[in-house]
Amino acid sequence: MGKYFISETDIKTSWEFVLTAFWQRYPNPYSTHVLTEDVLFREVTSDNCLLSRRLLTKTNRLPRWAERIFPANLSSSVYIIEDSVINLDSRRFTTLTWNVNHAKLMRVEERCVFFCDQNRPVWTRLTREAWISSGVFGLSRPIQEFGLARLRSNQMKAMKGLEHALSHLQKTSSSHHGDSTEKPKTCSSASTSQKPQQYV
Repeated sequence: MGKYFISETDIKTSWEFVLTAFWQRYPNPYSTHVLTEDVLFREVTSDNCLLSRRLLTKTNRLPRWAERIFPANLSSSVYIIEDSVINLDSRRFTTLTWNVNHAKLMRVEERCVFFCDQNRPVWTRLTREAWISSGVFGLSRPIQEFGLARLRSNQMKAMKGLEHALSHLQKTSSSHHGDSTEKPKTCSSASTSQKPQQYV
């Protein structure tokens, strides 16, 4: 049985603005662990959805106790596949990510859904879910606990990185279209959901 994580965040910025900032997140001072990002595939479907697949490379520092157990030549980088779907009609942006290497040591699947709150059009709701598992016999529990702690830390960094990109966009926008008073705002709560299938 793996670990499950969920959070919900309200961003006081329009969905279109958040969508633009998402693609401009890197580099930023809060996500220095993200080394590269490459587009592997992109297509517009007949029903006006944008499908994308990207490859991200991130640093993968093991905890000190694990460095004494696992081989010294274990790769210090982790390769992440990110599938995404933008649906302009429903104003939903969904991403699904998972690690390609080190999957037996620890596999992390994460789904994020950014969608427009029709009752509050200047707000965007982000729902983030993650599933963490390990196939290492006898050590799966501490590995999953470590993965959950790192996920929470990286989630905070990801939000700061997104807010950094939003701030940059807002400054650029206000210099062309007048002053903007929108600023990102976050608050989290929990709920339950089922594990998704890969969709690209």
